[in-house]
This record gives sequence, C-alpha cells and structure tokens, in this order.
Amino acid sequence: MKNSTHRRNGFHPARLAGALVLAAVIALPVQKVSAQNTGGVSIADKAAIEKIVRDYILENPEIITDAVRILKNRKEQADNAADLQLLASNRNALLNDPESPVGGNPKGDVTVVEFFDYRCGVCKRIHPIVDQLVKSDPNIKRVYKEWPILGPNSVLASRAAIASRKQGKYLSFHKVMMEANSAFGESAIMAMAQSVGIDTAKLRRDMRSGETDTILRKNYALAEKLKLNGTPSFVIGDTLLRGGRDLDSLRAIVAEARAKKK
Repeated sequence: MKNSTHRRNGFHPARLAGALVLAAVIALPVQKVSAQNTGGVSIADKAAIEKIVRDYILENPEIITDAVRILKNRKEQADNAADLQLLASNRNALLNDPESPVGGNPKGDVTVVEFFDYRCGVCKRIHPIVDQLVKSDPNIKRVYKEWPILGPNSVLASRAAIASRKQGKYLSFHKVMMEANSAFGESAIMAMAQSVGIDTAKLRRDMRSGETDTILRKNYALAEKLKLNGTPSFVIGDTLLRGGRDLDSLRAIVAEARAKKK
C-alpha cells in the first residue's frame, strides 16, 4: 500500500527546482556598474548572468536533481525531529488516556495508536492490515482515537462508537462500522449497533452526553497538537505516520520501536 491519506499539503520538487534557479541567479556575484547606475545591474550584465546560469544548468542538469534531493532530505530530517518533540510532549495523552478504547494486548510492549474516520476510504482499506498486524503479534497494544473529519455523518458515527463503550461493545461495533459500506446515517448506524447487541435507546442517550462531547474535543485537540493532516494517522513508538502503510512496513516500524526499548 502506498503512503496515502486524506491530506491537505504536499511537496512539489518541480516548483522547488524553479526556486533554485532563481536563487542561483540572485546569488551570483555581479560586477558593479558605473556610479550613475546607483549600484544596480545593467541590462547587459543581467543578460550575461542569465546566460551563464542557463548554460551551466543545461550542461549540468543533475545539479537541480541533486539540490532538490538534498533539500528534501533536510526537510525530512527537520520534520522527523519536530515529530519527535510533538510525540514526547503528548505521550501521556496518546498512550494513557483512560477514555480511549484499547485492543490487542493492554500490557503490550509496543503501542499502535490510530486516528481514523469511519467514512475514510483509506482507513477502511488499511483496517484489515492493522487487524492482521495486531493478531499476529501478541505484544501489541492498540489504542483507538476517534477523529471524525469528513462531515456530520462521520461525527455521528464516532459519537455512536464512543457511546458504545458504556455497553462494553466498542470493539465489535468498531469492526462492523469500519467494514461497512455505508453513508452512516442514523438509521444505518442503529442497525449496525443492533447487529452487535447494543441497546439503541441507551446508545442514543449516551451519544448526546457531555462525556462523549469531551472525548471528541480531546481527540480533535490532540490531532491538532500533533499537526496531523488527515486520516488515517498512526503513532508507533517514536514514529508518527501520516497515511497508510502495508503490513511489512508496519511490522518493521513495530520491530524498530521494540528494539529501542531494549
């Protein structure tokens, strides 16, 4: 699976390359012209500089690729360092919030925290992959963070899921909703709730409770603090993943997190 998510931002090497060329022109030393020119660059000098830059780039086009690669690597390193700081300052909210449902092994040595939306197509595609990851590794703790970002029906589904905790049905209800091909209107949500033995009258009351409001607000605030830009997003050890990954990639990240604990 490619790294995919509902996201807002992206990295554009082509635009960066253009900026590099402009920077090269600006950075080149220029010969001062006469005093009457007030220190500016004459039209002739400007044309000469542009020709030098153009000719050099045409003769050595790899410098653009190399510069883009170096800048991209620097950006990734800076982003990773920033993520580490964000994770460290929000570690307790990620791992120890008593109101966040837990699956897998509650005493596992590696925790997988997932932010998701029931109407997110990528979340649905990666759901069986994460299930397989947790089932195949008895020492993973899975923490669920409801983060409905795709409209009112997403919020409605998350309210129902949060409220289902009161009846001890969260994990089974979550599974049904994540695997459902639904627009998640209220009647569809209640039908899914009934299918796993949930008292829908009580569910409706609990969906409207202040406690449910508080949990949603905390999850939104945590996602904002972590600078998440879409669903799904994961935290595994010291790694913050924005988007989905395939099973082998997730296993490698879990193994790395486990090794760091030794």
